[in-house]
Amino acid sequence: MNKKDVANVRKQFKADNDRLTIHEIFNVYIMKETNEIYHHQSMPFEMLEAEQQELFYQNFKKVLTGQLDEKLFELKFKRDVENSSQLILHQGLLAQETDAWKADMLKLVEKMLSGDPYDVDIVVTFIKAEFRDPSKQVSEEAKESSHDKMYAHPFILCSVNKTQDPKKELLFDYVEKEFKYNIVVDPVINLQAPISGFLFPAITDNASDVNHVLYSTGKANALNEHFIDDVLNAEEAVTAEEDKAVFEEVLKRVAGEQINTRTLSNVYEEVNRVVEEHEEEEAPTLDYKDIGQVFENSGVKEANPEKVQEAFKSIIDDESYELKASSVVPKSNSKSIKIKTKVADIALKPEDLKYVRQTIVGGKLNLMIEVEENTVVEGFEMIPEALMQKAEDEQ
Repeated sequence: MNKKDVANVRKQFKADNDRLTIHEIFNVYIMKETNEIYHHQSMPFEMLEAEQQELFYQNFKKVLTGQLDEKLFELKFKRDVENSSQLILHQGLLAQETDAWKADMLKLVEKMLSGDPYDVDIVVTFIKAEFRDPSKQVSEEAKESSHDKMYAHPFILCSVNKTQDPKKELLFDYVEKEFKYNIVVDPVINLQAPISGFLFPAITDNASDVNHVLYSTGKANALNEHFIDDVLNAEEAVTAEEDKAVFEEVLKRVAGEQINTRTLSNVYEEVNRVVEEHEEEEAPTLDYKDIGQVFENSGVKEANPEKVQEAFKSIIDDESYELKASSVVPKSNSKSIKIKTKVADIALKPEDLKYVRQTIVGGKLNLMIEVEENTVVEGFEMIPEALMQKAEDEQ
């Protein structure tokens, strides 16, 4: 799934959407420390009050919110796994009876309980739903509109949420005219920040892919290996942060620990060019040969194929490994380049890196940033040093 596919599913979760039908919602309450199921309940989603439905809509959107390979990961199911979650999910998707669907979802919950106990009570929510999407292919002979032919996408979405103790509050009773301590013992389910979840099957360009699942993590670049391996029975995932670290280490071993900002800017621009050229296609990847070509085109010294290959092998013991180009390049239009100095830390956009220089002035190391207009600090316009020195001399 690419970001457009994810956004298409996410936007379905809203009230009065005639293209979305949520058949069942199944909530399972898990006790902390003991990792035992305390209670579970299934009911038709339409039986919930409108306010409750809206809370869940927002929760499901949260599960599907975030950057790919940072918070959202399309994972491939492992083959030949005993008690395969892929098979369980597929059976649940096809189940006609509520009891059969619940039994399949409880099998997944049992897998969750096989890991370390949670430090708080947990609520696992499953929904069985379907949304309909217009076809991109329209019959000209029949003169069908884009809404006449629809693709149906049945799916299961899971959301894992923590509970928290209710707030201790002081209330004023208008009738009795007295202050009262608010005594509430029921835990609050935090639907605003799901800690994990998934969407099955993955949906790519109006096609369901039962061999893949979209996994969601609550914190960027923080994977729950137990959930991926033991619960979903999916193959190992690599975060964007890990791919970027590998790329930067290869660059260091080829170019050395020191590199000028223009060359570094050229490297990122070259990778970004690869990303933009394949924007409408599957996410482009870079093997060690591609990385060598990027270095060569960017003016990295000694970027010969042998040295790049050797650096790559010393970090990744797999010559066939490929990095996702979108993970390597800093996010465009965001201040994702960090410059750390003893005096101050600076963040700037990757495309602005070429305007930064490190120079020696008067025997001291200086960081210089080329600007097109006078710099403003706290509302004051800075005076260029040369003009300030001239003014002092004239006095």
